[in-house]
Amino acid sequence: MSASELIIYVNCSELAAPLDEKRVARALSAVAEAEGVTAGEMSVTFLEAAAMAALNEAHLGRPGPTDVIAFNLAEPRAPLGDIYVCPEVARVSAVEFGVELEEELLRLVVHGVLHVFGYDHPEGPERVESEMFRRQEAILARLL
Repeated sequence: MSASELIIYVNCSELAAPLDEKRVARALSAVAEAEGVTAGEMSVTFLEAAAMAALNEAHLGRPGPTDVIAFNLAEPRAPLGDIYVCPEVARVSAVEFGVELEEELLRLVVHGVLHVFGYDHPEGPERVESEMFRRQEAILARLL
């Protein structure tokens, strides 16, 4: 990897229909551009609910599947990170929030990338007032 290269891996993209691999990479690149990140290596992996539940339990100690889990493995300015998204959970959320599945999947990718870049948010209803949530929605609006 050169000093100014962002390497993106997308795994199991067939689980994320209607969101294809190119849209995932564009979303990740949009977040990197918005944050001024020009180098790093990240992967986005789409998991079935059972695999996401196992990951959630093993790493966060929480039962059941969740929508997105992100691991920041290096410095936010030269990130190395893994993002896991569960389309099955996203499908339920999309219906709940009245949005298309593609939008919700993009939201989760952006959300995960922001976590890798060092953002965090409170739990509960105040999360929608957090800097991370506002940043996420601004970037998402540019992608839709």
